[in-house]
Amino acid sequence: MAAAAEPGTRPWPGGGSPRTGSPAASPVPSRPPAPAAALGHSFRKVTLTKPTFCHLCSDFIWGLAGFLCDVCNFMSHEKCLKLMKTPCACVAPSLVRVPVAHCFGPRGLYKRRFCGVCRKGLEAPALRCEVCELHVHPDCVPFACSDCRHCHQDGHQDQDTYHHHWREGNLPPGARCEVCRKTCGSSEVLAGLRCEWCGLQAHSVCSSALTPECTFGRLRSMILPPACVRLLSLNFSKMHCYRIAETWPPEPGEGDDGVDGSAPVGPGREALASPESSKQTLRVFDGNDSLRRNLFRLVTVPRLARSEEVLEAALRAYYVSEDPRDFQLQALPLPVPAGDGEARGKEDGGRSPSPEAWVIRALPRTQEVLRIYPAWLKVGVAYVSLRVTPQSTARSVVLEVLPLLGLQAESPESYQLVQVFLGSRQVQRTLLAEDEPLMDLLHDIRQTSLRQMSHTRFYVVESRALTPHISLFVGGLPPGLATREYAPLLHEALGTKADMVTVSHVYASQGALVLDLASIPEAERLYMLAKDAVVQGRPLTALMLPDVLHEKLPPDCCPLLVFVNPKSGGLKGRDLLSSFRKLLNPHQVFELTNGGPLPGFHVFSQAPRFRVLVCGGDGTVGWVLGALEETRHRLACPDPSVAILPLGTGNDLGRVLRWGAGYSGEDPFSVLVSVDEADDVLMDRWTILLDAQDAGGAENSLVDVEPPKIVQMNNYCGIGIDAELSLDFHQAREEEPGKFTSRFHNKGVYVRVGLQKMNQSRSLHKEIRLQVGQQEVELPSIEGLIFINIPSWGSGADLWGSDSDARFEKPRMDDGLLEVVGVTGVVHMGQVQGGLRSGIRIAQGSYFRVTLLKATPVQVDGEPWVQAPGHMIISAAGPRVHMLKKSKQKPRKAGGSPRENRVDATPEGDAK
Repeated sequence: MAAAAEPGTRPWPGGGSPRTGSPAASPVPSRPPAPAAALGHSFRKVTLTKPTFCHLCSDFIWGLAGFLCDVCNFMSHEKCLKLMKTPCACVAPSLVRVPVAHCFGPRGLYKRRFCGVCRKGLEAPALRCEVCELHVHPDCVPFACSDCRHCHQDGHQDQDTYHHHWREGNLPPGARCEVCRKTCGSSEVLAGLRCEWCGLQAHSVCSSALTPECTFGRLRSMILPPACVRLLSLNFSKMHCYRIAETWPPEPGEGDDGVDGSAPVGPGREALASPESSKQTLRVFDGNDSLRRNLFRLVTVPRLARSEEVLEAALRAYYVSEDPRDFQLQALPLPVPAGDGEARGKEDGGRSPSPEAWVIRALPRTQEVLRIYPAWLKVGVAYVSLRVTPQSTARSVVLEVLPLLGLQAESPESYQLVQVFLGSRQVQRTLLAEDEPLMDLLHDIRQTSLRQMSHTRFYVVESRALTPHISLFVGGLPPGLATREYAPLLHEALGTKADMVTVSHVYASQGALVLDLASIPEAERLYMLAKDAVVQGRPLTALMLPDVLHEKLPPDCCPLLVFVNPKSGGLKGRDLLSSFRKLLNPHQVFELTNGGPLPGFHVFSQAPRFRVLVCGGDGTVGWVLGALEETRHRLACPDPSVAILPLGTGNDLGRVLRWGAGYSGEDPFSVLVSVDEADDVLMDRWTILLDAQDAGGAENSLVDVEPPKIVQMNNYCGIGIDAELSLDFHQAREEEPGKFTSRFHNKGVYVRVGLQKMNQSRSLHKEIRLQVGQQEVELPSIEGLIFINIPSWGSGADLWGSDSDARFEKPRMDDGLLEVVGVTGVVHMGQVQGGLRSGIRIAQGSYFRVTLLKATPVQVDGEPWVQAPGHMIISAAGPRVHMLKKSKQKPRKAGGSPRENRVDATPEGDAK
């Protein structure tokens, strides 16, 4: 049936006009090869007025040699079309094997990157998935496939073999094909494929020559296999599942996979046509939902275009590949009802009146062919096609589908029909009632949104009773309470239901607990309530935690638990967080500002062995090591080795362990390889008991007495001038945190603070007493007393010095001894950091008692405060901690760039 105008539509004047296309091309009628048509492309031959690149071979296309897809802007040589394997964006959603939603972060500038939907460059701020390498324009988000990486089991599948997860384009320019060894990356077009698990790269044509199974590449021993992670996510947002903080404001029109009507979008991203032009711009809606929210696509067509051509252009704008004869354009009265979208649509240049508005409507159908997918049923087909009529219901469809799947012996009562919407931000599942009329349902979906119809699937699933098990971490509760007190406290704050919620773990010292929930609706309710709840003046933290199936971990697997402090190193922490989520399983990467280290250690508590990578400064490392010490007795692997990626200012521990003075943009993949090849070493940790009291007639007897407390020390503890400088720096950073985003600026502030203290003297040796073991030690005339555990202080200075001394043993960080050094002032400290002098060696021992006669600045691992008069007792803190020291040898390479070696060709024994 032709797309004729019905009452209420505005007829189009006659007159022929070719389809609109790229402004750099003029059409030449031609029939594309059959493979391209089978993949949904709508190719036409074009005459190029400027050079461009083929999306298959990345070579230049000149003159009459190019074919352009009107829908997805795919450009190719005629000879390359015969090898076409890339589907058009209009059919790509139907080819997704396992629908998984994306996690789009805030808008950013991504140079030389291309949109995965329309294939055009990302000149303006665009969006990027935090879990995979998909880049899209903001207005292309609703049309993106829900084809993100599948990182966990959701309770419905039993899958141990994983296939390559290919992502097209945005490869580094020097990327080489694994098959033909020729260049497959391009900075000019969206070309080439890369597996987002193992990093294997290939031409789209060559990829068919590779085995489909993925071995996870060079990092396979560090990756937490998806088959070993279980999380019943269902309708939970993937942002929540991966604990990705949504700290940015929502984009206009993007909250529900909408399209931002403010942007001039559509095929070729044409701008609004001027009134004098031979073309005109139309606002096109795809259904009632876009009308309600006034979100539209702009389509530019010749003024003399036929109605069929306008309809085809409108369907292309919404990536609809169905027969245009099944649709019609219905005019809307002008002006469109007032709303924010209309106001935005008029902003650019103040054009008035608004472009004409039309809505695409589906014509009534008497029957339809529907694809039914078998979900996780073990059958030999991907889907079956079924003809549905007005009499078809969900029950009748199940009865017809089972024999087609070879399940005719099964009871139909054991199966149900599920409607699944493959949204780019969320995959939504709806269980259909047995008497649901299928034709009415399809009609309603098309009336609501044609885009929604193209992203909707129907699955036949077993109606087995699935007992939900969801773990919810709740932090921010008052610490130090009795275990039995937390459940009533949480019930009062959130209204938990005793028959659905069980407290499985309580971490009283950190004010946190883990809930086991047997109801998905109850889990959703508690999660949303806890995010906004406040208990005793403290905001709660709520995180969904996966279950690691430790019994399924491969024998050679030692997964890496990654902690990243995004506030360290300026914006480098945020970039590293995204990079590690993509290189590893995002379930093994934790953001420390969102719940701290405890959730990560809880998730890995049953893993027989694992390692830890801490990305942050020395204070962040101490935070993680402290949490490890508190949870050690709950871990199946109580002594995991810890590596450091230094992001702070001093980074003294990172220097000692050869990880460098600070992260300066190295390839994150190379960092992970270095961690895999690092050597295991031991390091002492120390406990400092702070007991403030009236210390034998102290002058400041009016100072309030503080309760005793314990802090942990890894690097050093400073008393006096060293701590005073740290305290002044800390206070300056608290006042203006936005200025302290670079290591160079931070060190400049330290220098300025030190110059201000040069002429000050407090004779520290008269204000403190030092006892080593059972012996009192007389202090020389000093302004600062420093206890050091590692041979690096103050951003790499050797405070103890390298000269031999018969009175003391050679310092090591695992010898069970601390070295005590004095400094005479700011000038002496500057000379030490310049390598001109060393400190004054005072003592070496394993037990120290310091008596403070006055309130004195103290700092431990860079964290300063003013300590009241009293006693400080320093002693060894239990077992030594295992650290990873970077190997002196460079990471082993199989040839080429580090990224090319993500699929390693080394023997299995090389993987740790």
